[in-house]
Amino acid sequence: MKKAILLCSCLEAATIALAVNPLEVDSLKLKELQEVQVVSTRASQKVPMAFTNLKMEDMKDINFGKDLPFLLSLTPSALTSSDAGTGIGYTSLRVRGTDATRINVTANGIPINDAESNGLYWVNMPDFASGLNSIQIQRGVGTSTNGNGAFGASVNMQTENIADKPYVNFDASAGSYGSHKETLRFGSGLLDGHWGFSGRLSNIGSDGYIRRASARLNSYFFQGGYFGETTVVKFITFNGTEKTYHAWDYATKDEMEEYGRRYNPCGKYKDANGQTAFYDDQTDNYHQQHYQLLWNQLLSSQLNLNVALHYTHGYGYYEQYKKNQELYQYLLVPTPSDSTNDLIRRKLMENDFYGTVFSLNYKKSNLQATFGGGWNKYDGEHYGDVIWLRGYNGSLNPDNEYYRNKAHKQDFNTYIRVNDEFARGLNGYVDLQYRYVDYTMTGPSDLYDKMQQQISYNMNTHFNFFNPKAGLYWTINPNHTIYASYGMAHKEPTRNDYEDNVKNLPKAEMLNDFEWGYKFTGTTFAAGVNFYYMHYKDQFVLTGQQNAIGEMMAQNVGDSYRRGVELTASWKPFSFLQWNGNTTWSHNRSQNLKFYLDDIQELYNVKSAPLSFSPDVTVNSVVKGFYKGFTASLQSQFVGEQYMTTTGLRSYLEDDKNVSLMLDKFFVSNLDVSYTFRKLKLVKSLILGCTIYNVFGDKYESFGAAYTLTKSDGKGGMMGYQDADWNSYSVYSAQAPVNFMVHLSVDF
Repeated sequence: MKKAILLCSCLEAATIALAVNPLEVDSLKLKELQEVQVVSTRASQKVPMAFTNLKMEDMKDINFGKDLPFLLSLTPSALTSSDAGTGIGYTSLRVRGTDATRINVTANGIPINDAESNGLYWVNMPDFASGLNSIQIQRGVGTSTNGNGAFGASVNMQTENIADKPYVNFDASAGSYGSHKETLRFGSGLLDGHWGFSGRLSNIGSDGYIRRASARLNSYFFQGGYFGETTVVKFITFNGTEKTYHAWDYATKDEMEEYGRRYNPCGKYKDANGQTAFYDDQTDNYHQQHYQLLWNQLLSSQLNLNVALHYTHGYGYYEQYKKNQELYQYLLVPTPSDSTNDLIRRKLMENDFYGTVFSLNYKKSNLQATFGGGWNKYDGEHYGDVIWLRGYNGSLNPDNEYYRNKAHKQDFNTYIRVNDEFARGLNGYVDLQYRYVDYTMTGPSDLYDKMQQQISYNMNTHFNFFNPKAGLYWTINPNHTIYASYGMAHKEPTRNDYEDNVKNLPKAEMLNDFEWGYKFTGTTFAAGVNFYYMHYKDQFVLTGQQNAIGEMMAQNVGDSYRRGVELTASWKPFSFLQWNGNTTWSHNRSQNLKFYLDDIQELYNVKSAPLSFSPDVTVNSVVKGFYKGFTASLQSQFVGEQYMTTTGLRSYLEDDKNVSLMLDKFFVSNLDVSYTFRKLKLVKSLILGCTIYNVFGDKYESFGAAYTLTKSDGKGGMMGYQDADWNSYSVYSAQAPVNFMVHLSVDF
């Protein structure tokens, strides 16, 4: 069915293009050439893996301002969260319980993850979804790709194709908490049968549900291309600029009760009069600029080649008001009576990421083969300044750089993949990848040892990874298919893993992933089931604890696993009504986790403990109805409770009161209604609509942070422990209750 739809779309595009210039352009080839870049890293129809494809049309119905993770939130096993509580600003995506640093993301086959943190800060790519043609989410190991290893999923994005005909589109939306989005998209169509251009300008803003959690985001996307009979050369550039107020410290339940769910502790201090105040410039500021040069070549009817060059430059900083700081840690020589003070620090980073990726793709009859790979280099500097000191009288220099270190990382990979129908209806799949990583860090950090000596990085590590994958895909008949696969993946530690474990260097991770699935495709109903078992060695799991700059900490947990079943279904009983849904039941555990009990320093061994931020149940449902120009949809998600630490503890004691270490289950629904006006004189179409988010008003928290020291309960078990001199805590990221967004879309 998908092939038939794609073929019809291609034939329609070809008819339009031939009408423009029938002698010089074949639109079918043009479409194929523009998509060659992502074919090499995507799973095709008969690849034995679990994946979901989203087209631009799927995202347009919900793309009214929220960051891209929220547009993916209803796909199987996906979870999202927003620091500001509105889905605008700092947002996160998790799949099968794995965090963003273990999700591989590419755009046109080019790595997008930050090379050091391995994560992707979507706030640096605002409104990127408005410039996309399609997205594929592969769950588990997935196919071989470029960049860091996929330990829970990979997200493969293809930017929009240059269209045959000229167009202009304007989208605008506005709603609760000062949230708004304006997007202008335009395209030249084909000029002289060989040239085309398109672009996008976007402005997004929000005051945030959480107080002061504002976001001011701007971005653009532009591409130009040359289209020959067998050649496409495209230059793409896009950027993002963001200024976001901190909201990542979250709030305790007691603070929410006292100050309200919107309470934000970030930037809090006492002014000269002893009054509580909040620092106005407690903000994160970043600019990221991307360049891609793509060359796609049809060498024959069965062979094509693509080569891409890329370069990304990033620069930014964030400011923090810090109370009662030890001045020696900022290279400010204190007097005996003034060893601590309030100050404002600015942490900065500047980096360059560049490289090349390539693939040679062969397809003949029932055989598909790809040889590909890439080389990428990262160069970055991290440094910090003190820009203000309380009561500065000239004896200390507040304009002071107190650390600077450099990082260099090289990443090389090559892979070969073959998918062959070696018997009637039976495909064999083999995918072999070699990956080499070299990572160095040098220079003084902002960390100090117990002797008050500044710790300097002097690290040079390298890794050699071999990642094999294999499987079978059996097309029993047009309605029934089954598949099974095995894949291995390795992944190096992130910068934070090294910084948070300076004395004991962290280990690389290894994953063995087993997947089994069945799909049924009927005329009005389709369904699938996928079983997975992911066994990890030295998996990095979020401990629940935040480090000194508010980032989540992770640790190797030795042996661990994630196993579950993913059910998907879609039903269209009438031409005007359709339903899509998915459910994941999972069991996520660490095995033989060892740590010391703090009251007696006795090594404690937990045979099996739940992995943090990994719910056992998630359920998604979308009901959509059509009537003439009217469209309505109800999108719902249920997420089961989640542990916030790796200890298996559900709470700790504080002043004879149990403080929860859990995220409660929640159920959220969004209702969207819109109407499309057609046959208007001045425009091709006009859409007016309104989306009500969290329509039932559930007061829920989607993320948080927690840490507790532990002690034995005297019965062979353990319980949470709190002491006034120790730092146990449990904080939560509150999400907005009922809120709305009205939206307008005009096609010229």
